[in-house]
Amino acid sequence: MAEHTFKQFDIELETIRTKVLQMGGLVEQQVARAMAGLASGEIFEIDQVIANDNKVNLLEVDLDEACSHIIARRQPAANDLRTIMTVIKTITDLERVGDEAKKIAKMAKRIHEADAGFVPRVELRHAAEPAANMLHKALDAFARLDPHAAAEVVREDANVDREFKSIMRQLITFMMEDPRTISSSIEILFIAKSIERIGDHAKNISEYVIYLVKGRDVRHTGVDEIVREAST
Repeated sequence: MAEHTFKQFDIELETIRTKVLQMGGLVEQQVARAMAGLASGEIFEIDQVIANDNKVNLLEVDLDEACSHIIARRQPAANDLRTIMTVIKTITDLERVGDEAKKIAKMAKRIHEADAGFVPRVELRHAAEPAANMLHKALDAFARLDPHAAAEVVREDANVDREFKSIMRQLITFMMEDPRTISSSIEILFIAKSIERIGDHAKNISEYVIYLVKGRDVRHTGVDEIVREAST
């Protein structure tokens, strides 16, 4: 392969990496706006999240096609192939985070259209902020190719899981004490589950970063094993 072709290939790889980060920025914004709309009840904000989900989907399709074209034209091997595979897996998780943000927005709209007297007062921020931070850190680890930072994101997933279980217990208590809160409690539970899933997707992205840098698939291994692999 000629030197010019090598340089062009590097440019193509860097372009798709940049576009992944652009998609990640949009998805982060979607999550933040969905949670802000839930807190404020601002319907315009909520509707914008729902409408912008299509932009996330189009970015996924665009990046998927770009990766397919690179594979067909360049036949990448070794680390270059890992880069392409990591991008394909990462954009799938980012698209799903976008879906979760859309779900949060839809549930938020239903909650604010319901009778406020029967909406349980449950603090979601303790789960939402760590999950959003995980997503941001996972994207930063991808940008810097930092397996250590990626391993820390994986470690933080347990905190989001604990918060979700706490929220679920609170909602069960509300529903048992006052059946009139059941409808809103279920909607809040869906939101809490979406937040928990955002954390899961951030964890997945972090595991892909470790695979990209270290060359080992660490999915379905324990947290301690992932931390060891990132440190070697």
